[in-house]
Amino acid sequence: MTNQLILLHPDDNVLICVAPIAAGDVLPIGGGTVPAREGITVGHKIARHRLALGDKVIKYGAPIGSMTAAADTGDWVHMHNMKSDYIASHTRVTMTEARA
Repeated sequence: MTNQLILLHPDDNVLICVAPIAAGDVLPIGGGTVPAREGITVGHKIARHRLALGDKVIKYGAPIGSMTAAADTGDWVHMHNMKSDYIASHTRVTMTEARA
């Protein structure tokens, strides 16, 4: 079995997908295993443990954003359930429109 996840820093509360994950794959997390609920692509984050609404997302040992919805252990963590605390995400306004 290929190791599909890596921990970048011991303080991180997310793991990073380094090989494709399919729904149903068994993921070794926190000394146990968790079945993946959905497919997750390389480079995306997975909850290392349960994350509640408002929890900081820690990657590289530093906060990178906040949860906008709860995620269980093994859940995909991305823009559908977290937001950056530092930059606006998914804006649909061009720089020209913003200056008008």
